[in-house]
Amino acid sequence: MIDTYMETFLRGSLVKLRKVTEADKETFKKIEDNMRSRLLMNDGLPHPPTDGDHEAFLNAVSAEKDDYLFAVEAVESQAFIGTVAAYAFNWKNGTCHVGISIGESEQGKGYGTDAMSVLLQYLFDSININKVKLSVFSFNMQAIASYQKCGFQLEGTLREEIFRFGMFHDVLVMGITRKDWQARQ
Repeated sequence: MIDTYMETFLRGSLVKLRKVTEADKETFKKIEDNMRSRLLMNDGLPHPPTDGDHEAFLNAVSAEKDDYLFAVEAVESQAFIGTVAAYAFNWKNGTCHVGISIGESEQGKGYGTDAMSVLLQYLFDSININKVKLSVFSFNMQAIASYQKCGFQLEGTLREEIFRFGMFHDVLVMGITRKDWQARQ
């Protein structure tokens, strides 16, 4: 039983999740430096990060700090194509937040949806999490559709929360509970 579980642990139909390695760092920097992607996921000022910013981020992530960052690897090509993370754990209430970043050339192929599904399975089946939350910009329709495929539901709207492209936009708060996840399995 445990061998079967370990073969499929952190693995979906298109991707597998694993630790970020030294070999992934250059591709990680390219993905995170992509300005289009940054405008879709980062609410800070849209300035390109430095190599030092990337190193500081990667060095700050640690399971010891309850920040879990996984490399997303395409099963077929075995290529590093992005990252998925769980963070801001509230162990008392069994909640956490998640985020994902897939390289622009790999978007729209189902990798992100598969990676998020694998992460959700891990959080609900291997860790005592009852609810997973995320925030997404209202104009990021591709991400919203992916999250809905995973079972996330709209829980609220932060009106005119972010300034992009010369105007203010809403930020959507989405969530999925363990009960919702189990009903979909």
